[in-house]
Amino acid sequence: MGETERRGEERRGAMGFEGKEGALATDFFWSYTDEPHASRRRQILSQYPQIKQLFGPDPFAFLKIAAVVLLQLWTATFLHNASWVKILIVAYFFGSFLNHNLFLAIHELSHNLAFLTPVYNRWLGIFANLPIGVPMSITFQKYHLEHHRYQGVDGLDMDVPSLTEAKVVRNIVSKSIWVVLQLFFYALRPLFLKPKPPGIWEFINLTIQLALDAAIVCLFGWKSFSYLILSTFVGGGMHPMAGHFISEHYVFNPKQETYSYYGPLNLMAWSVGYHNEHHDFPRIPGSKLHKVREIAPQFYKDLDSYQSWSQVIYMYVMDRTVGPFSRMKRSQSVLDKNKSE
Repeated sequence: MGETERRGEERRGAMGFEGKEGALATDFFWSYTDEPHASRRRQILSQYPQIKQLFGPDPFAFLKIAAVVLLQLWTATFLHNASWVKILIVAYFFGSFLNHNLFLAIHELSHNLAFLTPVYNRWLGIFANLPIGVPMSITFQKYHLEHHRYQGVDGLDMDVPSLTEAKVVRNIVSKSIWVVLQLFFYALRPLFLKPKPPGIWEFINLTIQLALDAAIVCLFGWKSFSYLILSTFVGGGMHPMAGHFISEHYVFNPKQETYSYYGPLNLMAWSVGYHNEHHDFPRIPGSKLHKVREIAPQFYKDLDSYQSWSQVIYMYVMDRTVGPFSRMKRSQSVLDKNKSE
């Protein structure tokens, strides 16, 4: 029995689907306890208080972001006269890795892990946003911090697919389309389900991004700009880097709601693959998350994890028991109850 089939069997057994091969869930997993990270954080710190020494910004974050931004913008200008086939190939096999790296840099900056002063992180996030082509840095921070604060809470965690997505995406074909377009779902879901009024920082983000986009088009043409947009789009779809969208919280084991990835792409992904470690300690930069596992290995060694984001995408698409319903949710009443205790 292969890994996909084994996990499917375990999942069906846990959900009462014995004897119904290929049965797909019709509802989310519902938890009646708090998310696991706060309690594990307290346990780890009680045994290993030295982990607090890992807290704080990455001193090399600015240099790493600046290098990728400049390289990607230079690549866009270099391709201004290239054929569309060449642009697409370079976008998928090169630019997609750079733009996804910048997306995850913005994730890092949303936790203020480049500078101690929050406003400097915002400005750097806007700078990192430039090659992505679409303004998202400031808005992402607002919703992402709520994902940490209210993990899985119904109506508050916009990382969880909508009920409409879960009801429509039901088979291999629709899941494949969903994976290709998952970046759009990820970006647009909160705007429809929990819109927040834009503020001055969103306006600054929008203005600077549109100015850069216009400058690219005017100075180098539409092909250069299209390369940037394609790098963002293909890097967020059926692409190895985009596997983290699924691997982080999609439930393949009903007893676990967050999963880490320990493969080589962490080098390009700000170590976001260390996702249990990240949720346990969001104040530790990606460059040091591996040390959490080294210091407190007994807290992570028995948790399911991945070595391949590509395999996660394959498992998600091909396993007939897995889909957008494969997420852990909890009601706001559970959150309120735990806060009052």
